[in-house]
Amino acid sequence: MSNDPLKPDVQLLIKLGSLLVHYQEFLSGHGHEFDKITIQQLEKDEKVVEWKKQMDDLALLPLKRNK
Repeated sequence: MSNDPLKPDVQLLIKLGSLLVHYQEFLSGHGHEFDKITIQQLEKDEKVVEWKKQMDDLALLPLKRNK
């Protein structure tokens, strides 16, 4: 992964985009358990976790109301 969280590599962009699509699909009327499982796997992905940490360190993402 790039050391700059504002310039993520292609693999990370694909993972973040996939996370968004599966989340949207899961919330739609056509959501499937597969979407939920994929979301959970992507949330734990090493590159996604590290990127989120870097973005949190820069205070560029919203904080969770309940941790």
